[in-house]
Amino acid sequence: MLMLPTLPTANLPVLVVLHQERSSPGRVGQMLLDKGFPLDIRRPVLGDNLPSTLVGHSGAVIFGGPMSVNDPDPFVKTEIDWIGVPLKENKPYLGICLGAQMMVRQLGGKVAAHRDNLTEIGWYPLRATEHGRLLMPWPKMVYHFHSEGFDLPRGAKLLAEGDIYPNQAIRCGDNAWGLQFHAELTRAMMQRWVVHGEERFIMPNAQKGQQHLEGRMIFDQPLKDWLWNFLDLVFGDQQQVEQPASARQRAVL
Repeated sequence: MLMLPTLPTANLPVLVVLHQERSSPGRVGQMLLDKGFPLDIRRPVLGDNLPSTLVGHSGAVIFGGPMSVNDPDPFVKTEIDWIGVPLKENKPYLGICLGAQMMVRQLGGKVAAHRDNLTEIGWYPLRATEHGRLLMPWPKMVYHFHSEGFDLPRGAKLLAEGDIYPNQAIRCGDNAWGLQFHAELTRAMMQRWVVHGEERFIMPNAQKGQQHLEGRMIFDQPLKDWLWNFLDLVFGDQQQVEQPASARQRAVL
């Protein structure tokens, strides 16, 4: 087996919060490693603690999960409350799907299902707002797997919008970001989601599994390229050394 050299790193780790035993940070994790950031992976749902400060971290990413921010589970409230740490310390925070909805709740916003119970499960159009376009180019189609959306908290900027759930990407202050869609899925992850999430494909507005995989062949590369640049936007100021993109950028976790 070909062994790739390990890149030197001088960056503090990024805190990664996952919500299932076999969950993976996917391409976000791989790209952060390629950019020189170690990963500190924790699963509060399984009993892991969250740090009281991010002084020893470059920032944090909270990923998605099958639960809702409206669930009564203690770990859900714990994570929502904890997001106050990066917000107070002005450290980079990225929330993906559930992680974005948790940030919205921390900021006093609401998370709820569509009034007609429509879902976004599959590939759907994305439109950058003026704020978003000033930051970077955005993909035209993105991947979703959710049945709830969030409103826009006071003071937040809307960066990208969609047809069914209008708030798709937001920025709060300088360093807090939320995405309703998923750019982190490797092909293996998407195949697992398609297999294990099959019962959701009959929900209103959901696409069938074959559409998920066919859409990936058409729309995934622009989404992947966007993610690489977006992570520079979120964590770029935290980089202590400049790291070249290695062949590991294309690896699959």
